[in-house]
Amino acid sequence: MILPQAFTDQLKTQIGTEFADFEAALLQTPPVSIRYNPRKKHASAGEIIPWCEEGRYLEQRPVFTLDPLFHSGAFYVQEASSMLVGYVLPQVATISKPLRVLDLCAAPGGKTTLLTSILHPDSLILANEVIKGRVMILKENVQKWGFPNVHVSNHDPEDFERLEAFFDVILIDAPCSGEGLFRKDPAAINEWSPGSVQVCAGRQKRILDAAMPLLRPSGILIYCTCTYNDIENQESGQWILDSEQFTEIKIDIPDSWGVVTKPIGYQCYPHRVKGEGFFFSVFQKQAGFETAHPYDTLPRRSKEEGFRSCKRLHAKQTPEASRWLEKPENFHFFVKPNGEVLALMDSQLEEVRILDNTLSAKGIGLEMGEFKGNDFIPSHALALSTALSPDILRLELSGNEALLFLKKENLNIEAPRGWLLVTHQGLGLGWVKGLGNRINNYLPKDWRIRMEIPE
Repeated sequence: MILPQAFTDQLKTQIGTEFADFEAALLQTPPVSIRYNPRKKHASAGEIIPWCEEGRYLEQRPVFTLDPLFHSGAFYVQEASSMLVGYVLPQVATISKPLRVLDLCAAPGGKTTLLTSILHPDSLILANEVIKGRVMILKENVQKWGFPNVHVSNHDPEDFERLEAFFDVILIDAPCSGEGLFRKDPAAINEWSPGSVQVCAGRQKRILDAAMPLLRPSGILIYCTCTYNDIENQESGQWILDSEQFTEIKIDIPDSWGVVTKPIGYQCYPHRVKGEGFFFSVFQKQAGFETAHPYDTLPRRSKEEGFRSCKRLHAKQTPEASRWLEKPENFHFFVKPNGEVLALMDSQLEEVRILDNTLSAKGIGLEMGEFKGNDFIPSHALALSTALSPDILRLELSGNEALLFLKKENLNIEAPRGWLLVTHQGLGLGWVKGLGNRINNYLPKDWRIRMEIPE
């Protein structure tokens, strides 16, 4: 691995005599780590990651595509250092109560699903991705995780200006020069230059400038990157402090973890931490920057009306929609102009209405499916949801059978008539419909795996 000379000079200045160990670490195989879904329990394996209860190091990298549990959302493949965000949040926010959280640069969804797992189940989480081409993978990963309190949007940070002081927590995993990914993605080395660092730093300040007004007074801002340089990390942190709206919050981190305390924030280096390069810093908005809260300025309406993108589901169809959820009394049902049925949590209905009337490119609520005449066609998202009723008929498959289903092949299995939730080790993978002499596979084409299944 040949590092750019400017990068080498930068790191030698930053870590001094540790550079040889740092360079040697870049030549080693990156550790493999995953994080289990706390609501999709199954047998876990691997060394526990010290700062993440559900995180595990694996001895080697399996072929995740050929593991049905990966497709069920039982775990997420996430870099270990970045899981520190989940360790930080309980120190700086009251996670025992519902919070309004914005993950502003969310794709592919690792930190969104991490925060979702530790927050109060009634918390509103908005996972936003700026780049349109990355929104689909974000949506897929959110749907796999299966928590009904997460919503997805595709907006530039400036588009949120009407949501001043709306959020309790904002996470900015900022687009960066990617220095911390050199070991995992050697191609990133060729894309790095001092000029690209400056470009990233300018973009980060633009994102921060748009994000800071969105926090309520005393709200928490978590800023992180997967890079090492002080321009994107220290200078961006200082830029936040220079606004005189925020104070930095120091985090209690055990010395044994190897995380380096910087003048602003904290840095992970691969020769010190069993993980990749990662930087994070935490700030709290000071009092004295109050603005009109959308909760107070937007007109309140009844729970069943006031949404721009959907209307209340017809009363005659509500009982059928309700039977698919474990606790339908906690949801209200709506229908979009295209016929898609949504379930919105009652506890956050007013907040979601605000998002719906403020943002244009978004996906709110749990996608339930659609009615065709009197028949209800369940959606793939519903099959993966933790809100699904346990009374729905199920078809348990072996590992090989599950992979055939995930390749969207029809299964030669006897099954009762009607809709069946396909499961593996008790976790949902999708839907089939029993027709008596055959089964129709309803896995969406975009979700099918294309790898060959080993004999």
